[in-house]
Amino acid sequence: MTTDSALTGVVVLDLTQIMAGPFCTMVLADMGADVIKVERPNGGDDQRRMGPPFIKDWSAGFLALNRNKRSLAVDLRSESGQAMFKRLVEGADVVVENFRPGVMGRLGLGYEALAAIKPSLVYCSVSGFGNTGPDATKGGFDLVAQGVSGLMSITGHPEMPPAKVGVPITDISAGLLAANGILCAYIHALKTGQGQQVDTSLMEAGVAYTVWESSVYFADGEIPGPLGSAHRVSAPYQALRTKDGYLNIGAATQPTWEQLCRAIGQEALIDDPRFKVPGDRKARQDELASLLEETFTTDTTENWLKMLEEAGVVAGPIYNMDQVYKDPQVLARKMLVGLEDPDLGTIHNIGIPVKLSATPGQIRTRAPMLGEHSSEILLERGFSKAEVGELVEAGVVVENQGPGTKR
Repeated sequence: MTTDSALTGVVVLDLTQIMAGPFCTMVLADMGADVIKVERPNGGDDQRRMGPPFIKDWSAGFLALNRNKRSLAVDLRSESGQAMFKRLVEGADVVVENFRPGVMGRLGLGYEALAAIKPSLVYCSVSGFGNTGPDATKGGFDLVAQGVSGLMSITGHPEMPPAKVGVPITDISAGLLAANGILCAYIHALKTGQGQQVDTSLMEAGVAYTVWESSVYFADGEIPGPLGSAHRVSAPYQALRTKDGYLNIGAATQPTWEQLCRAIGQEALIDDPRFKVPGDRKARQDELASLLEETFTTDTTENWLKMLEEAGVVAGPIYNMDQVYKDPQVLARKMLVGLEDPDLGTIHNIGIPVKLSATPGQIRTRAPMLGEHSSEILLERGFSKAEVGELVEAGVVVENQGPGTKR
């Protein structure tokens, strides 16, 4: 087995901030890419100041999204900064940015300009609405994208105010789509020497999630609404009340439905004409849920889960975050990883969710301080000590050598 990760040797210039872009580049960094986080000298990534602070220059969110990266603080509005960045592009494989469309072009750093320097370059843009269309120049955040993509119209419970998905799902999914697009384009570049631009958005990521809802709409024009925890086309497939809480039941097919009925001692429901086939159960899902809850509320969630597991019924608990990170399966799959750091102590990380047998990803380093690696990166890329000194003295590049002051 090689000690390298899958993307060892791939150089990524990361001009992203907040959530979607940094999540994309974190995925690449976890798999071994050398991700150089290019930040503005005055404050850097806004995520550094969002959420609970730990030590100056780091917030909880920033630590979570920027591990395994190095920080180069440079003023790209200056001619010297732009020229410096173009020199870095010569040795890079990928550029990722999530400015509003047009910003990079105005800096002279758009795809066409950089592709002229490095024809094999993969250039990825992540934005709110994409690089084309009437809304291209609009700003976009996860909440807005969840509304525009229809996700908020199908989330929550009927007759209740609009609700968003509890996580920034369009941010995260746009980041994943961007990473997937980058890898596809990089493979093409390896085969042909031809780079290209990868373009995705929060809006498109949200629409892509509406598989069931869009298929229903395409089929008969029905406009789906929110269903709580219920499924769009199957029942019972939802959270059901127990004596002391809730559990999730997945009995979407005929065999699993019959298995459930036998496991809870309700065999009579199998031949009940109201629930005979999947379509009947879906049509009467509220009635069915009430009947099932009459049984489930006679015992605790824990006892039901034990009985259902013994019977081979697909079911599960509804955890809070404390319970998630105490679950034996979560821990066995290394979805909680501790990283020891002399400045911050133990940093708890969400683990890498894709396991590669020969070239696994690794969590190697904490998120960087702003400009922590500025000089190191430039010297590696062929800049002389004198050139680096001039850039620092001019304020074009900022370097930060220490951990800062604890708050």
